[in-house]
Amino acid sequence: MNDRSTRGVAVVLEGVRKRYGAQEVLVGVDLAVRAGELLAIVGQSGQGKSVLLRQIVGLERPDVGHIVVGDVPLERYLALPAGEKPFRIAMVFQGAALLGSLTVGENVALRLREHHQGVPADVAATVRRVLEQVELGDVEGKLPSDISGGMRKRAAIARALAIDPELILYDEPTADLDPILTEQIGALIARIRTARGSTQVIVTHNLGLASAIADRVAVLDGGRIIECTPPAELAASPHPLTREFLRAAGLGR
Repeated sequence: MNDRSTRGVAVVLEGVRKRYGAQEVLVGVDLAVRAGELLAIVGQSGQGKSVLLRQIVGLERPDVGHIVVGDVPLERYLALPAGEKPFRIAMVFQGAALLGSLTVGENVALRLREHHQGVPADVAATVRRVLEQVELGDVEGKLPSDISGGMRKRAAIARALAIDPELILYDEPTADLDPILTEQIGALIARIRTARGSTQVIVTHNLGLASAIADRVAVLDGGRIIECTPPAELAASPHPLTREFLRAAGLGR
């Protein structure tokens, strides 16, 4: 494998706003994610964490503000044909979003086949490789309904890895998982950064997980990032919401 220590791309958001009808969910998000960084975004339910991810991946467009990924304005990046994009972005959805009528292997291969990325033998080899990386080498032929929730989460991560992305976005990757599976998924995400050097942004309500694996933790409240700091510095945070999270996670007083 090539050296991937600098493969990740930076992400910069400036003044990002997003409204749904009368409700303004994001009211001016400013955030800079460093190339190769593992950044966690935490916040209470309904504060717009998932909405923020959808803006970064391009599923939605901000009403106001700018997003730049890898020094390329996101609008320009999205307009490029797949074969001309200078880097790849992948997203792992909260519910895994696997197609129930396809096997695990077929789900992992889906984006590769849609964009004709490799001959069938190469696609098959890639699927086997990424499934082994997430410790699912023996479930390639099974349907999503035949595997556990934790396995479905890992299969969704394998699907993201299959396109060899420079940026990976995770929307609540450990939602509905027990503490042991949560720790396993967290360790997997940390290993991906070590092995690939991809930039990773994780939305989570689990401050313990974020503190364990992230380089920095950004706290979203009231539609804005109120602080972004290394986990070791969170304990000294003066923000009431951050202190509530710390207490709830058993990480503060």
